[in-house]
Amino acid sequence: MFPILVDGPAVEPITLAEMKAHLRVDDDADDELIGGLVKAARLMVEAVSRRILIEQRWRLMLHRWPQGGTVLLPVSPLIAIESIHVFDASGAATEVTAEAFESDALSDPPRIMLHGAPEPGKIRNGIAIDLRAGFGAAPDAVPASLRLAVKILVAHWYENRGDVAGEQVLPPDAFALLAPFQRARL
Repeated sequence: MFPILVDGPAVEPITLAEMKAHLRVDDDADDELIGGLVKAARLMVEAVSRRILIEQRWRLMLHRWPQGGTVLLPVSPLIAIESIHVFDASGAATEVTAEAFESDALSDPPRIMLHGAPEPGKIRNGIAIDLRAGFGAAPDAVPASLRLAVKILVAHWYENRGDVAGEQVLPPDAFALLAPFQRARL
């Protein structure tokens, strides 16, 4: 299974004005830099926490249904399953009806339980699952600690542009804010 980003977030979890106020920057000379740092920090927070901050559309491709009929989704939190398509040997798609699966957005990781979905005819990429994931569409839907982690990262990167040699790691205070959201790897 591999996730493909279909549509990124419409907004970032921290606005440019909010970030500039946090950095105490009054002029507009670094707006592009600060905006880029906010996006990079969001991506870093999403990667470390293994959570999508702002609503995004994703497509998951599977070769076959897993044994037991439960698909563990690699992106969370799950907002909704938009559609599931199964492809036959010729590549024609058939939509799986809503009665043939059930989504569980509250489990960690989120999952889909199948109830008689058809088997794919293609050997590779026979199943496409389109979904929306994230805490919500607006910045205020993102937990405050994750928004603060983004601000800390941006401030760290902004203040240390080109000045840091050696290994780059998350500032300890940002990492501490992300720890409760990390999913254990077994």
